[in-house]
Amino acid sequence: MKILILGAGKMGTFLTDALCLKHEVALFDVDPSRLRFVFNTQRLSKLEEISEFKPELLINATTLKYTVEAFKMVLPYLPDDCILSDIASVKTELPDFYASTGKRFVSTHPMFGPTFANLDNLSTQNTIIITESDEQGKAFFREFYGSLKLNIFEYSFLEHDETIAYSLSIPFASTLVFASVMKKQEAPGTTFKKHMDIARGLLSEDDYLLTEILFNPFTPEQLEKIREQLADLLAIVNEKDTDKLQAFLKQIRENIK
Repeated sequence: MKILILGAGKMGTFLTDALCLKHEVALFDVDPSRLRFVFNTQRLSKLEEISEFKPELLINATTLKYTVEAFKMVLPYLPDDCILSDIASVKTELPDFYASTGKRFVSTHPMFGPTFANLDNLSTQNTIIITESDEQGKAFFREFYGSLKLNIFEYSFLEHDETIAYSLSIPFASTLVFASVMKKQEAPGTTFKKHMDIARGLLSEDDYLLTEILFNPFTPEQLEKIREQLADLLAIVNEKDTDKLQAFLKQIRENIK
């Protein structure tokens, strides 16, 4: 299959490497310097080159802030039968956009990032395929993600965004709050160092990625839950109530079984 990938960021280049040995792949980025190190892949930086390539599948790997804009930029240069695809971590605007194009589409979300994941072994990582997607597109990504040993789940657009608000917004927000109160420690403990490693990894991500996760419309509800539990814990600590603390810890242990 002839596959065009938009955006030479971390996920764009990862997808390029993963697909280029079995498919004819081109990587497009408006900044040619970002295309220097791709392997076995056509490097495109001009829109007219997309017309010449004639992709059968377009994978939009730009950040969420630019996803729809990037689609609109390249649409005039795509064949009529080209399937549109995105890997956006929040899908809020995409159903209406796809409907407006009249084109076939497949929406997925690899639930890992090159910063934290062991790319040589993704068997513990997950990915989501959106149920409203084109059947041929879903079949392609089932096979592709299956070849990477990813665990595949299928959710609707709405179910996806609700899931992301829970599974990403909570740890992202918790890590950011942890980092926001940090000061230099001369002799940090093991738990502290683990938290710091997570914080450094998270903050090495693109700011737009953090923004799109936290601005998910379902995120505020999850943050309210964190605030409620933190308020309960603060009250227990202020009161030095051992019984309430034990009950709190018991409930937490039940949650993480």
